[in-house]
Amino acid sequence: MSNFLSLYADRMIKAIGTHFMYVIASVSIAFVVAVFLGMLLSRKPSWATVVIPLLSVFQTIPGIVFIGILFLYLGMVPATVLIALSIYAIFPILKNTYVGIIEVPMQYKEAAKGCGMSPIQILFRVELPLALPSIIGGLRISTVYTVSWAVLAAMIGLGGLGELIYAGVSSNNNALIFAGAIPAAIMAILFGVVIDLMRKKLIPKPLRGDGK
Repeated sequence: MSNFLSLYADRMIKAIGTHFMYVIASVSIAFVVAVFLGMLLSRKPSWATVVIPLLSVFQTIPGIVFIGILFLYLGMVPATVLIALSIYAIFPILKNTYVGIIEVPMQYKEAAKGCGMSPIQILFRVELPLALPSIIGGLRISTVYTVSWAVLAAMIGLGGLGELIYAGVSSNNNALIFAGAIPAAIMAILFGVVIDLMRKKLIPKPLRGDGK
């Protein structure tokens, strides 16, 4: 073990850092875009019948195919990975945001309207807070999935933990495979834990729906 760490520790640290940045950057972009689109679609439900199925199509495209197509147009630059990961990460957040907003009980919106709130105030002061459990649920799904999708960055030479995994597969080196797979699994678990803690911090207990 000590011999392995002496050989690969620097490489692992670099791969973990690159992987982490891909996940944080792409999920952050996806979150902003998805919440904005979710709010917009909640005002225009007829658009949702087109936009949401269209985005769901991207979920069916194998990641390596999508990244490969972007690679042909953009080249071997981080933007290739970030665009691909962001598009994949948008769908769970967008769907949960849209559903969370439109499922806010009408009586709450009517009560807010009766208090003199404008449609924008109702959206930001009533609908979004009540939709927050659903939005954070989408964020959790998206983040955990993105940790695994980011492995594909190595397929076009842009690093991350996939670099260790693919190097291990090509050289039949199980230690390298574990060196990439185990940190990726731990990263996914840690992101999930952090988002769960954020959920408990931001959402009052009666709105969580889990009694915790």
